[in-house]
Amino acid sequence: MLKVKSDSGHRRAGFTIIELLVVIAIIAILVAITFPAVQHAREAARSTQCRNNLKQIGMATSLFESAFGAYPPARFQPRPEEPNPEYQCGGEEPTWLVRIMPFLEAESLHKKWTLNDSFRSHEEEVRNEGLSVFVCPTRRSATNAIGRRQFSISGSTTTMTLPCGCPITVTTGGTEEEVTGAVGDYAGNHGDLSPGAWGSPDDLWFGGNGTGAIISSRAVCNEDKPGDWLDKIRADDIDDGTSNTFLAGELHVPIGRLGKFPENPPMFDGDYFGAASRIGGPTMPISKGGKDKEASALSFGSWHDGVCHFAYCDGSVRAISNSISTRTLGYLCNRDDQTRIR
Repeated sequence: MLKVKSDSGHRRAGFTIIELLVVIAIIAILVAITFPAVQHAREAARSTQCRNNLKQIGMATSLFESAFGAYPPARFQPRPEEPNPEYQCGGEEPTWLVRIMPFLEAESLHKKWTLNDSFRSHEEEVRNEGLSVFVCPTRRSATNAIGRRQFSISGSTTTMTLPCGCPITVTTGGTEEEVTGAVGDYAGNHGDLSPGAWGSPDDLWFGGNGTGAIISSRAVCNEDKPGDWLDKIRADDIDDGTSNTFLAGELHVPIGRLGKFPENPPMFDGDYFGAASRIGGPTMPISKGGKDKEASALSFGSWHDGVCHFAYCDGSVRAISNSISTRTLGYLCNRDDQTRIR
């Protein structure tokens, strides 16, 4: 008679609950250790791409300067009480970022723009088309980088003051029109606050008053339409040296304010000073990051940890600490420190 040997004396292989909990704990620790490293590596790659974007913008702007004999005007903006009618037109045309498009291999998009027509007169399709080189990947992708700005067609006008002390005209009442446009993360260096921002014709945002490399300029009018521009800044005008002067940098936008006025409106809208221009120096520091709610809407700043990237007039790109002294920042923003009010 055959006997079946019982295996009741053998233990089944497997995990106990305690062993399973230990394994889960080990996995959790490994994830906790590696996750920050992965995030750091990703941000390092995004930061590198951001610097590369500024490198391309800087090269394109230098090529523009070589081709036209001057850096592009940040925008057209006549001066108040301008005595010469030849310089009294303009003020709503596209910003400098449109002008450098041909040097960024975006000639086809550039051809859709009319440089002496207002920004908002262009078709929505044109206004909303941006370039990936204008967008920092730490903040967003270029796919849906669209901002909005409200324009009042009629109504009463009042003046409000931005955090920098810069007044802007606001129209209330009447009919409002919402205009969309592509937004970006880089702005031209318009200079520092030394020309003033207190309601004088000499204020920094009027044509020819900026102390940076890419400044607002008065248009030379032809039948009330802007053509050439009067206030031209050339590489030879960078008296402090091209290696000591910013050309462009990252612009400050608080978290939650992407694509919103006044911090991040459409970047091609030359009607608004802060669309593609920033200033820096005493009373205008680099923002401390995306969570900085106190920084001005016209400050430079980034979402990178502790630094903000800048392209210099010599073509180099460098990371500048957010904690740089405002005095030093002002020197880097001003093309000729001897003109600064000290």
